[in-house]
Amino acid sequence: MVQLAYAIGVAEPVSLLIETYGTGTVPDEKLEAMVRGTFKLTPRGIIDSLDLRRPIYRQTAAYGHFGRAEPDFNWERVDQAQKLALFSA
Repeated sequence: MVQLAYAIGVAEPVSLLIETYGTGTVPDEKLEAMVRGTFKLTPRGIIDSLDLRRPIYRQTAAYGHFGRAEPDFNWERVDQAQKLALFSA
């Protein structure tokens, strides 16, 4: 589970929580540091990273958002996996 909390007027999240419920091979605290070091977590960073200003909402309204291999659903990408792997080495 990944939880982000934001405050009005603050660009960076005021809280990032990762909970693997004991199933992770990397401690949750280290995962949090890895995520902060890899992803742009500001609202602008998330919008830019996922290219959310595109008009794709009709596609996402049918058959769910996740687990689909459509090229416009870029939140399914794993292009940051190599960066994350560098942290755990």
